Amino acid sequence: MKRTMFFKNKPTIIGVSSVAGPKESSGSINEYIETKLDDDMYGEKTFEKAESRMLFTAIKNSIINAGKEEKDVDALICGDLLNQIIASTFAARNFNIGYLGVYNACATFTEALTIGAAMVDGGYMNNVVCATSSHFSSAERQYRYPLELGCTRPPQSQWTVTGAGSSVISKSGDGPKIVCATVGRVIDYGVTDTNNMGAAMAAGAADTLLNHFKEINSNPDEYDLIVTGDLGTLGSRILKDLVWEKGYDIEKQHVDCGELIYSICEDEYQGGSGAGCSSVVFNSYLYSKLKNKEYKRIILMATGALLSSVSAQQGESIPGIAHAVVVES
Repeated sequence: MKRTMFFKNKPTIIGVSSVAGPKESSGSINEYIETKLDDDMYGEKTFEKAESRMLFTAIKNSIINAGKEEKDVDALICGDLLNQIIASTFAARNFNIGYLGVYNACATFTEALTIGAAMVDGGYMNNVVCATSSHFSSAERQYRYPLELGCTRPPQSQWTVTGAGSSVISKSGDGPKIVCATVGRVIDYGVTDTNNMGAAMAAGAADTLLNHFKEINSNPDEYDLIVTGDLGTLGSRILKDLVWEKGYDIEKQHVDCGELIYSICEDEYQGGSGAGCSSVVFNSYLYSKLKNKEYKRIILMATGALLSSVSAQQGESIPGIAHAVVVES
């Protein structure tokens, strides 16, 4: 079974944009974030509307930063964590662009990049925008409890990132290139704790990473960074243990977007998560480092926990998935 595809024409990421909430904008990558909010309502009446506006802003600014106009974009691929991905759909209605809504929970950003790169590499599209978003307050009441309850967060929990990120993939231009992508498969290790996302997603991340190494006959030393999306501190430790058991040591290369985005503080528990986590970090800090050739080759592997409030209430365990893309400067 082949799960890794190589892009012969190496589609280029020619423009990016990131929007982040107050908490994220004061974190360790704050200088790289383009649009920093001082209010997570973003001038809207609901958190869901605020999230959709963040996504719209990121998409619009990424097109501008790519030196393109709306008429130059052939497709918009985006997703979020809300029911029926309404943040994405309502953002997309403001553009006269073909739209593909995608969902793989917090792994949605690399899913979008994989699809977008394949469309451009195959010559079907010239310019494709890939974007995702999440919002702490909308995700909390979507997956856990009403905010008004003020429930105590357990130490294994993560903090959903309030933010959005967008990339413009083109058949030509200046910027980092997407070399290949490895499609993840759904892995379920029986984790039932809806607060322990890192443990639920780590097995899927390990499966994708190990498959990637084997299919292209590579090893961790060939990459400057191996970046996971939102495993957080606990999930990252589990991932390193799982791949070490199979003969691969990623201790030197591995970083997690959920650990990068916030300053070290007990309030964040295990770190960040959410569909906006990897897209904010990539479309700010990581893209800047690749663009300046400080990093030559990285694996970006967003991870997703494929649960819903209904499945959790019915006692189902939490399947996980991860998709990986290799980006070169």
